[in-house]
Amino acid sequence: MCAAVASPGCMHQKPYDYLLKFLLVGDSDVGKEEILSGLEDGASESPFGGHSGIDYKTTTITLDGKRVKLQLWDTSGQGRFCTIFRSYSRGAQGILLVYDITNKWSFEGIDRWIKEIDEHAPGVPKILVGNRCHLAFKRQVSEMMAETFALKNDMAFFEVSPLCDFNVTESLAELSRLVLKRNGMSRAWGPNRVLSLQELSCKVIVDNTTIYGIEQLPLPASVKQHLKSYSMANKTRARMQSYMHRDKHRKKILNPQESPPLNCRKTCCIS
Repeated sequence: MCAAVASPGCMHQKPYDYLLKFLLVGDSDVGKEEILSGLEDGASESPFGGHSGIDYKTTTITLDGKRVKLQLWDTSGQGRFCTIFRSYSRGAQGILLVYDITNKWSFEGIDRWIKEIDEHAPGVPKILVGNRCHLAFKRQVSEMMAETFALKNDMAFFEVSPLCDFNVTESLAELSRLVLKRNGMSRAWGPNRVLSLQELSCKVIVDNTTIYGIEQLPLPASVKQHLKSYSMANKTRARMQSYMHRDKHRKKILNPQESPPLNCRKTCCIS
């Protein structure tokens, strides 16, 4: 049986290059099940049988030319399932902390989940996910507030919308990249990375137009939505890297230890 991060010896036996286990945590009704249901079809039945309070799904993404199969576990946000989280956190390689941007209480609850993670899964890469950005007109948590919180806790940050297929895959890809980098697996292909035709096309288009100009292009709505997501994700990544670079220099005397760069991204509201 292959390890959680597939070894080279078993890659030829599996239809994927890496297998990762991610947990989705957060309070009840933040839309974790929406995120899972919006992914491409994969196994939805737990390999360990049915468990009350646990939803399970697999999906496969392509990351820098490599096939990454993700096992996604949705731990219920109800307090009685904290014990279940402690059990399922064993062996988890990445965690998505999910809140609802229209519910400030769910955002404030993230602190409690971080404490659970620090106690039962210390050091596991995590990202902050603000769900339901298509309901930005009901927003109770600002992007600036969430972004500042993510930086304070060394996390990348995304706002997503499964309804609009906005940034869900991108957030999973970013967490996968962090996990593989932490395990030293990305070195195998990083220096020789070749952009996929899709990414190369997106790069050329967004480099030659604006986020508003994309809407005027004679393309299907789904393609334009993907281009807007790609544009905002990459522009914000550059801005966040610049911010972190300045912040690192300001704190150099107080925090001399070198830490991995954060590729933190923020999204825009759906227009």
